[in-house]
Amino acid sequence: MSNTNTRELYPEIDPYKESFIRGDDTHEIFIEESGNPDGQPILFLHGGPGAGTGEIYRRFFNPEVYRIILFDQRGSGKSIPFASIINNTSQDLIEDIKKILNHLKIKKTIVYGGSWGSTLGLLFAQKYPDLVFSLVLRGIFLCRELDINWFYQK
Repeated sequence: MSNTNTRELYPEIDPYKESFIRGDDTHEIFIEESGNPDGQPILFLHGGPGAGTGEIYRRFFNPEVYRIILFDQRGSGKSIPFASIINNTSQDLIEDIKKILNHLKIKKTIVYGGSWGSTLGLLFAQKYPDLVFSLVLRGIFLCRELDINWFYQK
């Protein structure tokens, strides 16, 4: 018996392009693209900070409709150097997102973020509202002192 309240993920897909861009003199940011190269751009912002992306995140989106863009934030996943906190602030990450969109020649994107990625998505949309078509946020974490104390059970 199937549960009509659950949703299957889209089938596994491979990226059609992987690349790096220079964030600054210290960081190289890993980017991958999958889905429809001519589709609606959707930029996935992973949690963490430090968590990185994974293959499963490509499966959140319909690959026939979306140009799926995943990237590993500074210090995360395949970005170089790994686990570095040097020049790794929220503002640096916001500027990396702008550089990624410029590099990929994207004028406007859907921003999808979960947990820390929801915080980063909100910060990006506040600074660059003209680059955001819409925000999809899940597991919102606002990074306030109250939130941090709850997270660390203080």
